[in-house]
Amino acid sequence: MGKIVVSMWTTLDGYVAGPQDEMDWLLIDDQLLRYEQELVESSDSLLLGRITHGDFAGYWPRAADDPAEPDEVRAYARRIDAMDKIVISASGNTAPWKNTRRFERIDPDEITELKRGTGGDIVIYGSLAVIRALAGHRLIDEFQLLVHPVLLGHGKALLDQDQSPARLELLSAKPFPSGVVLMKYRPAHNIPATA
Repeated sequence: MGKIVVSMWTTLDGYVAGPQDEMDWLLIDDQLLRYEQELVESSDSLLLGRITHGDFAGYWPRAADDPAEPDEVRAYARRIDAMDKIVISASGNTAPWKNTRRFERIDPDEITELKRGTGGDIVIYGSLAVIRALAGHRLIDEFQLLVHPVLLGHGKALLDQDQSPARLELLSAKPFPSGVVLMKYRPAHNIPATA
């Protein structure tokens, strides 16, 4: 059975983007790029919200064959393009992209069946509304947070203020030369939250 894995780049103070979706604070190094490649190589599919799906569909298929892109970007793009994609969209107004199917909403039974039907992991990038809905149903199996040594002060948080507290168990922590730390956690549903 596959796991649902959230892979998210975040600041030290918990923001995943600036107030207007700015991402100019990212620190990219070769080790971080290797992590991203290994993640998609070991996974079967992507689970994305409509906007992230549209952004990816507009960029990655083109980047896969663009000679101006570095080799590692083209390799990543080819893998992303080939993967199965599930887009969550009530409107059905989704970008065309091969190997994509649409779910209208987050249905816990449908997501559980999706996890059972795959041999590999299902990766979520971006897609905050999808992550928040899945977290509310306790359907996320692992968070892989790439914590950047940046204090943004304000912006978009991974979870919203109405989300219930969730305890996590640290699986591993690995620093990269850029100062980014890859922290892998799994939800500890059986550990009661403390006050």
